[in-house]
Amino acid sequence: MAKIKMETPIVEMDGDEMTRILWKMIKKHLLEPFVELNTKYYDLGLEYRNETSDQVTIDSANAVKKYKVAVKCATITPNAARMEEYNLKEMWKSPNGTIRAILDGTVFRAPIVVKGIEPCVKNWKKPITIARHAYGDVYKNTEMKIPGAGKVELVYTAEDGTEIRELVHNYTSTGVAQGMHNLNDSIESFARSCFNYALDIKQDLWFATKDTISKKYDHTFKDIFQEIFDAEYKEKFEKAGIVYFYTLIDDAVARVMKSEGGYVWACKNYDGDVMSDMISSAFGSLAMMTSVLVSPEGYYEYEAAHGTVQRHYYKHLKGEETSTNSVATIFAWTGALRKRGEIDGNKELMEFASRLEKATIDTIEEGKMTKDLALITTVEKPVVLSSEEFIKAVAEKLV
Repeated sequence: MAKIKMETPIVEMDGDEMTRILWKMIKKHLLEPFVELNTKYYDLGLEYRNETSDQVTIDSANAVKKYKVAVKCATITPNAARMEEYNLKEMWKSPNGTIRAILDGTVFRAPIVVKGIEPCVKNWKKPITIARHAYGDVYKNTEMKIPGAGKVELVYTAEDGTEIRELVHNYTSTGVAQGMHNLNDSIESFARSCFNYALDIKQDLWFATKDTISKKYDHTFKDIFQEIFDAEYKEKFEKAGIVYFYTLIDDAVARVMKSEGGYVWACKNYDGDVMSDMISSAFGSLAMMTSVLVSPEGYYEYEAAHGTVQRHYYKHLKGEETSTNSVATIFAWTGALRKRGEIDGNKELMEFASRLEKATIDTIEEGKMTKDLALITTVEKPVVLSSEEFIKAVAEKLV
């Protein structure tokens, strides 16, 4: 059978540790036999990020602006232990945070629902989509260790030289301090992306922050959402038969746990990171969630919503067999290939993406799965497959 051709490349961002190993397996068994892959490759592995002083991350994000579609492997965000392990020149910031800052937009994450993998929350009947703001907050923070007694202030200096000062804290001993920022333009883009997405899938939209405590920062998010909704989307939502409402983040958590699902839950950057992990884990596995960054300019970056599976990687380095779930990484590729097909009018590529997703889900529903799913499935006598065996089992359904 002739391979499917790709006219325009997608930006391929390689990653770290066990997900980097899975990346190669997916390409070898599930993609290259069926598609003439056309990608612009960027190595976002921590070693090469360090070698290029993180310039490769910036270059990859700018490439997405050119080609509009990207697929990204999971990457390490280094901490002190990683600094020593990889002999880093600097504690580089989150590559996801860097890319999201350059592309802006919103990250939409939804669980991959499979028969036989039941949610931990028994009343959840439908997927819950997390809409995560993709700019600023803790991912673009500035922080410092406070060496001793003194004061820390927030200082805004206007172009004419005038200043506004706010005391953060009077320190009497050592401590830490952190400064965060966001932009009204980015919050407005976030709001419109959420409203448009909710209209597209005809689901209610929830938005939650902590404006009672953060009376300026979080309250600005709340106000911008409400202003845009009232001016541009209220009538559209009424016509579509869906609703938008705002609530506090703690109230939202309580409502989510008691709901049956089937809505979009919009969160600020860090809240969305945490809550999407909670949702995916409660629906079955951190490796069972789609994730796509959608920018207002029409750029799409698909990735897995989980980490680099460090523990499995160390086992792999010892030559031990692993059973690592590759579903979210497979779906990152299918999402990117489908979007490339949509933009280019390549129906074959779009159909292949759907076939690969179906083959992946069918394999699990037939009882062939990785260990993480076998431990929680209601399927009787599941067959536990290794990392590569699972990918090969999916490949057999594509032939």
